[in-house]
Amino acid sequence: MPIISRRGKDAYTSPIRHLGPYADAAKAKGKHVYHLNIGNPDINTPTLALEAVRNAAEKIVPYSPSKGFTSYRKKLVGYYKKFGADLSYEDIIITNGASEGILFSMFSCLDAGDEVIIPEPFYAIYNAFCYVSGVKIVTITSSIENGYALPSAKEFEACITPRTKAIFICNPNNPTGCVYTKEELAALGEIVKKNDLFFFVDEVYREFSYEDKFYSVLNFKDLEDHVVVIDSVSKRFSACGARVGALVSKNPNILENVNKYAEFRLSPPHFGQVLAEATLDVDESYINEVKLEYVKRRDYIYSRLAKMDDVICKKPNGAFYILAKIPIDDSVKFCKWLLTDFEYKKSTVMLAPASGFYATPGKGKQEVRLAYVLGVETIEKAMDCLEVALKEYPGRTPTEKVVTNGVLKH
Repeated sequence: MPIISRRGKDAYTSPIRHLGPYADAAKAKGKHVYHLNIGNPDINTPTLALEAVRNAAEKIVPYSPSKGFTSYRKKLVGYYKKFGADLSYEDIIITNGASEGILFSMFSCLDAGDEVIIPEPFYAIYNAFCYVSGVKIVTITSSIENGYALPSAKEFEACITPRTKAIFICNPNNPTGCVYTKEELAALGEIVKKNDLFFFVDEVYREFSYEDKFYSVLNFKDLEDHVVVIDSVSKRFSACGARVGALVSKNPNILENVNKYAEFRLSPPHFGQVLAEATLDVDESYINEVKLEYVKRRDYIYSRLAKMDDVICKKPNGAFYILAKIPIDDSVKFCKWLLTDFEYKKSTVMLAPASGFYATPGKGKQEVRLAYVLGVETIEKAMDCLEVALKEYPGRTPTEKVVTNGVLKH
């Protein structure tokens, strides 16, 4: 038998999806599984966007331009203007989801052996794409004890070496739910300028900033040569399967390189772009109502977690995830056990082990990420399952007590 590549063997396993076979097996045995492991919302995709696909007049499905539909890119200029960004459609390249935008950013701006500074925990796919690109992640660990606050500018600067090429953040943050302020972004911007770095910012969740106002890094005129923004329609319009994202930059050299990769892969999805372009005609009330719904879900899931024995969590103010430190020995073992050995009222809950959201070995072993993408009534049943599971789990290991201005418990 031929030997597979070392690159394939060593590739990162998705902490979000790799437990899928266990969930399938649980369902085959008659268990109901509440999926809080993945950001796949149950909110309806806008009817207007779905109708645009259903009513498409194409008799064939052709390639689109490698950069994406020009009409869509031009309409996106107006969309970003709502957030204060002054763009040309030539500053935007449409990608196969945000994932491809991240990969294209890595390939276009960084060489193998270069370093990128990323505060952890971070979206797990960053691990995978840095590995594929041969890029080394240098982490600054934020802590649940301080609510996963963005590390200080001094901490970022202390990590810079001759190999440092970029800083990468997600705002609002997946998995922590933190929203970073204009002042925090500006402080990082000064470091980026001083050290001539790229500044990658994943802004996929920009609509979902609840108590704090979202500020786009695209608004910093003095950072135009440094900034690459990653975006997607997946979350804000509940269209994860459309696989349409965008890479945005004012730097022509970055865009020229990104376009080479865009041409290699031919084009982004045709009907995905039809749907995505139609979302830009959806009334603003759609997003406003969705935000209110997520606030309701967030408040409920946080209230339930905060009442559970030995559970530590902070109420997130963005995205639709909450990280919780729970009384377990190992998050991967616990999440698997939920699917293979536990049930409550013929149901169980699927979570994402947070160890996969760190690059530092050993971090996140007592943490899980929960996506509040289901309705409150469903989350209530899922929390009932989790509360019982934490009492029955054979590897229960109490968390340390923490006092932080009353924000966290235990």
